[in-house]
Amino acid sequence: MRHIRKTAGVLAALIMVCAAAPAFAQSAMQDVLDYVRSQNTTGFLVIREGQVLAEANWPAPPGAGNFQAAFVHGTTASGALLEDVASQQKSFVAVLAAIAVDKGLLDVGQPVSRYLGAGWSKATPEQEAAIRVVDVLTMSSGLDEGFAYVAPPGRVFFYNTPVYAVTKRVLEAAVRRPLDEITREWLTGPAGMSDTGWRRRPAALGDVGNPTGLVTTPRDVARFGQLVLDRGRAADGRRVVSEAQLAALFERSAANPAYGRLWWLNGGAYAIRPGGRRADGPLIPSAPADLVAALGALDRKLYVSPGRKLVVVRLGAAAPDKTFDETLWRKLSAALEAR
Repeated sequence: MRHIRKTAGVLAALIMVCAAAPAFAQSAMQDVLDYVRSQNTTGFLVIREGQVLAEANWPAPPGAGNFQAAFVHGTTASGALLEDVASQQKSFVAVLAAIAVDKGLLDVGQPVSRYLGAGWSKATPEQEAAIRVVDVLTMSSGLDEGFAYVAPPGRVFFYNTPVYAVTKRVLEAAVRRPLDEITREWLTGPAGMSDTGWRRRPAALGDVGNPTGLVTTPRDVARFGQLVLDRGRAADGRRVVSEAQLAALFERSAANPAYGRLWWLNGGAYAIRPGGRRADGPLIPSAPADLVAALGALDRKLYVSPGRKLVVVRLGAAAPDKTFDETLWRKLSAALEAR
């Protein structure tokens, strides 16, 4: 098994289950792989302390024509699908915004109108002037999906993809360069994410107010997760984002303790999910309390646990098991404890 820092091609080998593990640990991890495969998964990776413990890629599940038409953009040489990872892109954009702050090009405490000009919303000029970039990053802009004013900014959590998409325009205006150039130079290039890029979404995806998708692979998502786990450093040791700005992404929102700046956070007293449903307790009770997550539609998952030095990636179509997160973490925890 390869350590992910020992090669410029991070995660270069396809490893199903670490052969160096005891037989009972291999069996437990195989149980995890069997479960995720049964849940319409196309790509799955488990990395602990920089080592790949398990990796698998599968074709799109039978009957997933809509999934393929809307989200799949080809296949890599290793057999992984190139997928639009839906709202996982938000967490990538959050890191780009943090880098822009590091470079002195963006101030998230300033009104959005400083970067986009007046009239970007349907709020009154006074209401709009109070909406800061950080309010958009924390899904507490106070706007509805049609950009109409509903509540004062910073007070109410509302998972709002069309308003989130404004962040990409803010970045381009602040940096004065296209988003794809910023992404390649600041993030995907340094992190070795060679299969990741922005693409115009096909008509099959429909208009969700966010017309560009981030297309990537499980290995590249894992590289991104490892960058977060390594406190903002790439595999070659280069500093990509400062520890201070990375930590700011994971500060709990006053409006939703399960959310930071375009990242989901475990371990809070309650969680408000997309759609507005509130539930007491952590986001994923069986997962580590320190877990941070980049989540997207159809159960796209990037989980990072600093305490366990763990990165987990799941891509694919929607899981039929409605308790997928809980079941996965119970099985995965058992496999990790068996090692």
